[in-house]
Amino acid sequence: MPGEIIVCVDHNRELFERFDSWIRTQSHSGTRLRVVESKYEGHQAASRTTGTELAVGEYLVFLDDDASADSNWLEVMLATLDDPRVIAVGGAPLPVYSRDRPAWFPFEFDWIFGCAYEGLPTTAEPVLHLIGTTIAARREDLLAIGGFHFDVFEDMDMCHRLLQHSPDRQLIYQPSAIVRHYVHEDRLTWTYFWRRIFWVNRGKVAVMQSLGEGANLSSERQFVGCTFSRGIARELRLGIHGDLGGFARSGAMVIGVGLAGVGYLAGLIEMQMRTLMGHHLTRAN
Repeated sequence: MPGEIIVCVDHNRELFERFDSWIRTQSHSGTRLRVVESKYEGHQAASRTTGTELAVGEYLVFLDDDASADSNWLEVMLATLDDPRVIAVGGAPLPVYSRDRPAWFPFEFDWIFGCAYEGLPTTAEPVLHLIGTTIAARREDLLAIGGFHFDVFEDMDMCHRLLQHSPDRQLIYQPSAIVRHYVHEDRLTWTYFWRRIFWVNRGKVAVMQSLGEGANLSSERQFVGCTFSRGIARELRLGIHGDLGGFARSGAMVIGVGLAGVGYLAGLIEMQMRTLMGHHLTRAN
C-alpha cells in the first residue's frame, strides 16, 4: 500500500477544485491522499517536479492520468527498485485502444502511444530509456538532477541525467509491472504517426545538446537496427503467408525510420542556424 498519493493538476483551477472536493469524500485506508497545483510553468514535467518536491517518501512512483495499473504493479516496481544498483525502474504500459488498431501500424512504433513496443526486453533488464507513462525512482536522485526538465521529453531527459549523475547504476525495464494506457482514436491515424515521429526526433536535438557529455543515442541506433533486422523481416514473412497487413507494417517501418532521420536532421540544421544567428548578433553588438 502506498504511503502517499499526490494528484498534481497543471494550471486548471476548476479541475483542481473538483479533485479537492472529491478527495474530501474518500476513505483513504491509511494512505495519505492529496491534490496539489503545479508550482511551475509547463505541464507534465512541471507537475512531476512539483510532486517530487512535495512528496515525503523515499521512493516515488509516477503514473500518467490516462493509465490504470494492474493490482501488483506497485509491488513489482518497488521490489525492482529495492536493489541499490538500480537508479530507476520503468513498467510496461500496454495499449487500450479506443477503436480497432489499424492493420498497417507496426508494433515497433507503439512508443508513439507511450506504450511498450516490440524490441523491448521480455524480462527485467537494463535499458537506457524508460517509458514515461510509469516510472519509479528515489526522491533524492530526482532532486539531485533538478527534477524533470522537458515537457515533451521529460522521461528521456530524466533517464540520461540519472545515468550521468550515477554512471555506475542502472535503469531497469520491468515488463511485469503492467499498466493499461488509453490510446485515443486520434492517435491511430497516419497523420499522427508521421507527425509524431518527425517532431519527436526533431526535438531530441535540443534535449541532447542540453545533456552535453551525457547525451547518448545508442538506444535509438539499437531501435533502428532491431527494426530493420527483425521487424521488417518478420512482417514480410507474415505478408507472404497471407497476412497482407504485414506488407503494410513493413512499409510503415521503413517510412517511420526515414522520418525519424529527417526529423533529427531538421533539428540539427535548425540548431546550427540558431548558433550562426547568435554569432552574427554578437558581432553586430
